[in-house]
Amino acid sequence: MSKSKHLGVTPPISLDFSDKHEEALADDLLATLKSEGLFESEDERKTREVVLGKIDKLVKEVVYQVSLKHKLPESLARECGGKIFTFGSYRLGVHGAGADIDTLCVVPSHVRREDFFEYMTEMLKARSEVTELAPVPDAYVPVIKLQFSGVDIDMTVGVLQQPTIPEDLELSDNNILRSIDEHSVRSVNGSRVTDEILRLVPNIPTFRLALRCIKLWAKRRAIYSNSVGFFGGVAWAMAVARICQMYPNKCASTIVARFFVVLNKWRWTTPIMLKEIENGAGQFRVWNPRLYPGDRGHKMPIITPAYPSMCATHNVSQSTKQIIEVEIKRGLGIVDKILKGEASWKELFEKEEYFREYKFYLQVNVSSLNNDDHNKLHGFVESRLRFYVASLEIAGQFMLIHPYIKSFDHSFKYKTEEEAQRIRAGFLPAEESTSVPGGTADVNSEASAVPDTANGDKSTSTPEHNEPQTDGDNGKGNIYTSAYYLGLVLVKKDRSSADQRRVDLSLPTQDFIRRIKESDSWKSDEDMAVSIRFLRQEQLPNDVFGGKARERLRVSSSSPDKKTEKKAKKKRSGNRDNAEAAELPAKKTKLADAAVPSTSGFTMGVGNNQALDEASKPASSSENGGSSKPASVMNIPAPVPLAAKPGGIKLKLLGSR
Repeated sequence: MSKSKHLGVTPPISLDFSDKHEEALADDLLATLKSEGLFESEDERKTREVVLGKIDKLVKEVVYQVSLKHKLPESLARECGGKIFTFGSYRLGVHGAGADIDTLCVVPSHVRREDFFEYMTEMLKARSEVTELAPVPDAYVPVIKLQFSGVDIDMTVGVLQQPTIPEDLELSDNNILRSIDEHSVRSVNGSRVTDEILRLVPNIPTFRLALRCIKLWAKRRAIYSNSVGFFGGVAWAMAVARICQMYPNKCASTIVARFFVVLNKWRWTTPIMLKEIENGAGQFRVWNPRLYPGDRGHKMPIITPAYPSMCATHNVSQSTKQIIEVEIKRGLGIVDKILKGEASWKELFEKEEYFREYKFYLQVNVSSLNNDDHNKLHGFVESRLRFYVASLEIAGQFMLIHPYIKSFDHSFKYKTEEEAQRIRAGFLPAEESTSVPGGTADVNSEASAVPDTANGDKSTSTPEHNEPQTDGDNGKGNIYTSAYYLGLVLVKKDRSSADQRRVDLSLPTQDFIRRIKESDSWKSDEDMAVSIRFLRQEQLPNDVFGGKARERLRVSSSSPDKKTEKKAKKKRSGNRDNAEAAELPAKKTKLADAAVPSTSGFTMGVGNNQALDEASKPASSSENGGSSKPASVMNIPAPVPLAAKPGGIKLKLLGSR
């Protein structure tokens, strides 16, 4: 590569080539990723190609049917065409076994988005190989999520202002965006951005290997989800691509090492860009913090390279920014040891301990009586969870709010209305439940990636449930639930005050529930419910631990040797609470003044049933941590009953005083 020509907004930092040691580390990295199962088999590859071929035919059939609806002659209707494009990890060539395929369906101007969702959904329902069908038209990027012959598909639609869609259509020309709406721009740009990233990296094989490494690291550390405020797949890809531009002749191991060095020192809010922002001839707004106050508020801007340039990380909050920075610092420390031969790549990919890391959590639980309705509600709630986090941050009660990137989904059978109301209120039984893989897929696997587009997740994981069944003789039925978690670090209490701490979450909680109930995904209060519970770590349900120990992470003082070992392990894992850059308290910080003064936590129900309203009131508890005999939902003990403590937290939610 000559010095006069380069990729990126600045010249390369170094044009040196990797030495033998770095090449050996790259070979070791490749072997490690293969051992993690990140590469699909030949049979899986062929299955994906067959599925994409069938979807392409379905798109053409939808265009044909809608064309007939608009009174076009049959001969012309057949010529209207339709075409699919892939984007995301599949198009970048970094997908693994079980990963989903992001698919863009391009249709002509007379096929409205509403038509496409209606006709495509009905056609997919009629196919036996299609399961887990969940249209999410209200998402930032409207999407149809489904599983086709075992392959997860995220289907978006772009409506172009032209009468036909030819087979040789290319999306690289900016003129293709003329006169189309913003929803179509966001959908089409998913494919345009992916192609532009590949064009702007100097060495595609090196880029792909390095990106596979960063994607696995981000998933294992639970910071891979655009929808809840972390980086999505496209954002991580652009960050890696920028490092490749800075070191165009280096191998993958060096790119990974420089990735952590550069991002650890990066001065946010300076944007990461792969090329200069271009101003097209269209009417679309491009990212410009000088003109738009909203753009100035982006905390970690990574800008898409295709016109119109947008911020792919606009969802990042102050809390998630801190968490990402601490994880990057942890990664830097481990990679430095790898380069010195003191650690292996597997240490970089150690799984986070989210549910053993915080003392307090909020559990947001949504439930439905119907499978299809719950699929729609699940996607909408998860796409709006970041707004709840943002409003809680503004309330000023917390130093940190850490959303978990996946939901925990279950199907419960109930025998009585009382039992159903308990589940709807958020008190999930430990037995007689079916754990559902959709939202709780192992973040160790490539399949757990949260899909996103150039601008954000179209939606998130879709729960897979059995069809609801009702037994007319004994009244049995199914309730489908999805639980989301927010780890909390409270603002330190004023030690000079002897009063009970008061945490008032009523306003942000009311607003969050109002958003949910006003959406098209909400069917009725009789069929759906939302509950929000404030829990200590000891009160978390067993399923979030996956069979691991429940104890919080803390330094043991049992012996000097063990203590030293614990500290070393803590340092390797880059404990978020120890990072000075993120200004988080240590995991062993004592918050003895903060306690949950009831055995049931705090619950808020939004159904019409009076029992759900009563659930927002704290239950009484005995001194030994037991609870009085439950007479209503409000008295149901939490998974691990806790006694009230003096000077504890008084949590105010909806309807509480």
